[in-house]
Amino acid sequence: MPSKKNPKIRRSPGKRRHQKLFLIATEGEKTEPQYFDIFNDQQSVINVRCLKGCGGSPQKVLERMKDHLEEEELEGSDEAWLVIDKDNWLPEQLAPLHTWTQERHKRHKRGLALSNPKFEYWLLLHFEDGKASSQDCSDRLKKHIPGYDKKIDPSDFTRYRIDDAIRRAKQRDNPPCADWPRTAHVTTVYRLVESILQVKN
Repeated sequence: MPSKKNPKIRRSPGKRRHQKLFLIATEGEKTEPQYFDIFNDQQSVINVRCLKGCGGSPQKVLERMKDHLEEEELEGSDEAWLVIDKDNWLPEQLAPLHTWTQERHKRHKRGLALSNPKFEYWLLLHFEDGKASSQDCSDRLKKHIPGYDKKIDPSDFTRYRIDDAIRRAKQRDNPPCADWPRTAHVTTVYRLVESILQVKN
């Protein structure tokens, strides 16, 4: 007899949590979760949570998010984000992710944060305003973060540097892209980070 899926987790009005949840599915399994964990603290009014086990193709990241949302119902103020690298993925591989963010019938907000060429470019913008290829991103990061190898120290990403990264990313995403950055040296991760900081401030 086929097994039934677990019923979706629903909260009664009396059990409503006080923190706004930012649920994030990432392509990278190490750096991205470490980075977004920077925004969590004991006194925070938000909870930034990266789904475990994310990786692989953009479609796999989307499937993991959809599977999780079948198990946990988000509240009206919550946000669900997909964080992807452009790499060599084709438009037809990325389009379903953008389409998913545009589904209006869901209560929670959805977003797609894509870095072209990869997430390390977003990290690099915390330290400099430069154009960099995929390999250059990692090499340049090592100048600012000695020994960088997919592991980051939260102390390297101060609020001042995060604000700088947002400013630089906005300058490059001009005019703002409607779906995802089609050209190199552009990232929309700043939109997710701005959304997080608007609640924390």
